[in-house]
Amino acid sequence: MEIMIIVAYVVVFGGLIYFMSIRPQKKQQKQMETLWASMEPGDSVVTTSGFYGTILDVMDDTVIVEFGNNKNCRIPMQKQAIAQIEKANGASVEEK
Repeated sequence: MEIMIIVAYVVVFGGLIYFMSIRPQKKQQKQMETLWASMEPGDSVVTTSGFYGTILDVMDDTVIVEFGNNKNCRIPMQKQAIAQIEKANGASVEEK
């Protein structure tokens, strides 16, 4: 009988850990993958380091982002470095 109580506690706490930490993390990862898949040239972005720029080109895992007003600062970045996107038509897509 005591073994059943211990097993029940383990199952309950395992379920709590799953629903409070693992599941939300997977949901956030899926949102970020959707965000990265929606990137297009012309979109305004904010990087994870806080820089604002405009996407010039999108490749497999890399994007070319133009920073500043002088139009000479073009940096290739990984898609995972993008935290927020504002579409060229004005709609905002961001990490939640």
